[in-house]
Amino acid sequence: MLKKSIFEQILSGEIDSEILYEDEDVFAIKDINPVAKIHILIIPKKKIKTLNDIKLNDSKLISHMVLVGKKLAKKLKIDKSGYRLIINTNSDAGQSVFHIHLHLIGGEKLKNI
Repeated sequence: MLKKSIFEQILSGEIDSEILYEDEDVFAIKDINPVAKIHILIIPKKKIKTLNDIKLNDSKLISHMVLVGKKLAKKLKIDKSGYRLIINTNSDAGQSVFHIHLHLIGGEKLKNI
């Protein structure tokens, strides 16, 4: 059996974490190493290792992740001041969990990149 990602363990209840949002396709949790006042991870329930592994039939799921990010930004009242949505891909980009996830970052002035 393949090893479960930390996100799959959270979703199954093996690891305790507060789920901030959940629907049939994705769930969201706080990042354990936040880089800003607000740092939430939006995670698909379907395990896809990296963006390089997405298929055409995943396009609806990826766009849904972005729309959930938008919804959470509005709920957290950072939609007007600004936020970032980021997906890191592979080690050089900082991906440490190989189960894609979208970072929602905001709540303060962010450095230009």
